[in-house]
Amino acid sequence: MNSIYLDNAATTALRPEVVTRMTQVLNETYGNASSSHSFGRASKALLEQCRKNIASYFNVSASEIVFTAGGTESDNLALRSAVRDLGVTEIITSQIEHHAVLHTLDQLQKEYGVKVTYVKLKADGSIDEEDLESVLGHSDGKKLVTLMHVNNEIGNVLNLKNIAKIVKSYGALFHSDTVQSVGHYKIDLKEIPIDFTAASAHKFHGPKGVGFCFVRKESGLKPLIFGGEQERGHRAGTESLHNIAGMDAALKIAYANLEEEHAYVLDLKNYFITELQNNIPNVSFNGCSESEESTYTLVNVRLPMAPGKASMLQFQLDLKGIACSRGSACQSGSSQQSHVLKAILPADELAKPSIRFSFSIYNTKEELDYVVGVLKTLAAS
Repeated sequence: MNSIYLDNAATTALRPEVVTRMTQVLNETYGNASSSHSFGRASKALLEQCRKNIASYFNVSASEIVFTAGGTESDNLALRSAVRDLGVTEIITSQIEHHAVLHTLDQLQKEYGVKVTYVKLKADGSIDEEDLESVLGHSDGKKLVTLMHVNNEIGNVLNLKNIAKIVKSYGALFHSDTVQSVGHYKIDLKEIPIDFTAASAHKFHGPKGVGFCFVRKESGLKPLIFGGEQERGHRAGTESLHNIAGMDAALKIAYANLEEEHAYVLDLKNYFITELQNNIPNVSFNGCSESEESTYTLVNVRLPMAPGKASMLQFQLDLKGIACSRGSACQSGSSQQSHVLKAILPADELAKPSIRFSFSIYNTKEELDYVVGVLKTLAAS
């Protein structure tokens, strides 16, 4: 085993079909979609077809899909405009959101004085729905709730339908970072009253640098980036057509094969958990990893090792050819502990090394056997 990639929550490998589609667009459909000549019209037609295709997977209108550079921009677009343009004065969130949300809220507090309230978490990191209702009931002014669908570090899955029902019963706006779930779960946005979501193509075997924001029709959202009138005025700048076409192709394949690939990856995850339990005494898992309230794509493992070994564990795994992470790739260069784990673990458990392993259709049980063997050796040394 020379190299094993188990960091799919950070980014995924491009499907070969996606590379083929992107190359075709780069070679053949290179006009600017805002140009009026035949080259531009061809690009515009392809752009709008991709938009219609993507909208259809979520049961929404094509006009509600805004192409962006990815999840971070989409989160910023929704949250900043909600405060700046829609009159939101309080945002209710959790301490385990992605930093694309948390850091944006920090900035909104500084710029606009918006109130940020954190809903309570249960011991496994899941949202305390009773506390959410209590917070909403005691809030004044225009409110927005932002809670992610699938947590990128511990894999907890939010019940979007239940949360949306609660949020809307109090007349609040609802934003959800769906970066880890789009392409992995069916999300009917006609049935579930979410106002804004975020997606990023590289999480479902598409290209980096492209994503989309779902913006509920007539929401009043204003642009974050100004310039031209692209994206119906929501997002200025020439659209990256080859990336958008690649995202469209990746999403089409993901949803066409969703049940089969879900079953395959879930089997890998369950096998990995069982083998770890059989080979490493006192191994434990963060979040809802062993329940149906956890995503099938990742598991966050807490190893029974002395705290002093924690800082070198990921480096040792890398030397063995195993790619994984302590948490979000966006903070992997930081020496600080995971903000997600700090919010849910007591100090003695937090001191133990926790590693996130995330899976894809390109992984095998043979690879997992090797990883378990390496972890067993490291835990015993």
